Amino acid sequence: MNNPMIYVAMAADLLHAGHINILKAARELADSHSTAHSQKLQVVVGLLTDSAIAQVDEAPFLDYEQRKIVIESLSFVDSVLPQDTFSYIHNLNTLKPRFVVHGDDWQSGHLSKYRQEVLEFLHTAYPQTSGDKSSHPNLIEIPYSSQINALGIKKAINSLGISTALRQSRLRKLLSLKSPLRILESHSALSALIAQNASVFKDGAKIEFDGFWSSSLTDSTLRGKPDIEALDLTNRLQTINEIFEVTTKPLIYDADTGGKIEHFVFTVKTLERLGVSAVVIEDKTGLKKNSLLGNDVEQTQESIQEFSNKIRAGKKAQVTNDFMIIARIESLILDKGEQDALTRAFAYVESGADGIMIHSRQKEPSEILSFLQAFRSQDKTTPIVLVPTSFNAITASELARAGANIIIYANHALRASFISMQKVANGILEHDRSLEIEKECMSVKEILSLIPGTI
Repeated sequence: MNNPMIYVAMAADLLHAGHINILKAARELADSHSTAHSQKLQVVVGLLTDSAIAQVDEAPFLDYEQRKIVIESLSFVDSVLPQDTFSYIHNLNTLKPRFVVHGDDWQSGHLSKYRQEVLEFLHTAYPQTSGDKSSHPNLIEIPYSSQINALGIKKAINSLGISTALRQSRLRKLLSLKSPLRILESHSALSALIAQNASVFKDGAKIEFDGFWSSSLTDSTLRGKPDIEALDLTNRLQTINEIFEVTTKPLIYDADTGGKIEHFVFTVKTLERLGVSAVVIEDKTGLKKNSLLGNDVEQTQESIQEFSNKIRAGKKAQVTNDFMIIARIESLILDKGEQDALTRAFAYVESGADGIMIHSRQKEPSEILSFLQAFRSQDKTTPIVLVPTSFNAITASELARAGANIIIYANHALRASFISMQKVANGILEHDRSLEIEKECMSVKEILSLIPGTI
């Protein structure tokens, strides 16, 4: 095996000097090897597809075709082809390149598993007499550009903000690229900043929240008011404006019942103009009661016809194709059964709903999983939104495999902050000073570093 090819995989969402260094090194290797061996080597870029990037990191700013045009225009590159996963294995086995060139930043951390895959391929394809499996002469690693890299550029862009249209369209784009989307309730600019910056690395992938949930429950509770639609749209829009000033991710708005059809039309126009990505309305009528109370309180479900009319009116009022109206079905909450929920779901989709939220107050996810299976047997594409507040033992990944698209953690940030603030307040009173409870608090320096422009 001696395929005359140098393989370079990259996302190249924001092309910078680090990418150029790697491609330049690949070109120089190709030219020197061609001169020495009279065999012309091609520099082939395996460009990560949008879905490949989204499964491991943030979704790209530029789509695949846009990035491909940029890379193809570089004189260092002979050809560009898609790499559909972060794993190199499929392309390596198909192309069987002679060399692989990459930055040395993947020698440790969450990307190291992909480096190991490349090494295993090279040791099999081009065996070495040395028993050392931690390197291979055909893997060329270029020093990482710590002074300029995509992460730093993205942070700088985020600090500048994001356009209304780009933020609004982000939710639909993410739905086309990955599943599940994880959404965290954010009741203030600070809580939204925490949600935007939270991330963990698992199995070679970066897991983060994909957006924010503006909850009527937490917005009301934060102001010491009952969750009965006591806050008007104006009050809640102030919080959204504050969140949008310091973040870049999409937001889904909890509009409770949406009010009268005539009022909902104006709500849609206002939210869309502001840059909100989606609104969720529930098919109940009358004074709003929290769904988790179920039949313990009097709750009335709207007729299918009336609620469908509300969806149609909202869709007619919107201007862009990016804005989404999601219909929340309360049938399982009110013990009306799966068939009633399915009948409503299909009717709402037929009326123009861009997604379905199905809710449950059961501790086990069995009725949700049953609904997902039945719905997906007839509708493979309409996004399904879940709020697993009660059935919280099942993971977002498991729900996604069952057919869900968006998982909303609808009130956890506020609930957690209440416990922490209460503990600190009681601790100060108990000790008559703050020394003992400092360990419960983030340092002033840390909290200031979270705020853009402070440090």
